[in-house]
Amino acid sequence: MIRRLAALLLLACWPALALPGEGAAPRASASQASAPDSARLAKDLQSLDWKQFKSVIEAIPKLKADIDAFGPLGWKFVEKNYPTHDWKRNIDRFDAAEKRQLAELIGAARRVR
Repeated sequence: MIRRLAALLLLACWPALALPGEGAAPRASASQASAPDSARLAKDLQSLDWKQFKSVIEAIPKLKADIDAFGPLGWKFVEKNYPTHDWKRNIDRFDAAEKRQLAELIGAARRVR
């Protein structure tokens, strides 16, 4: 009876005693470190001229869909307000791969100048 109680206690405490492997934590922080900062991406996006900005937005489906939802008036509004709009909130929804893609598109748009 005592052995069964000890075995049950050990099984109940097993998850608390099991330590995560050393490789688990660095992978999560490495993926976060490799993703560009949303605030920096938003500032870089706002620094583009309208034609460059529009080409970058049209290449990112999530951002394009946000503007297309308002139709042609949405694009006119964005054209007037994109340098001051808080794009960081939209970019915060991106995963690391999407943020890297956005950074690459912004860099490519700048090189075309």
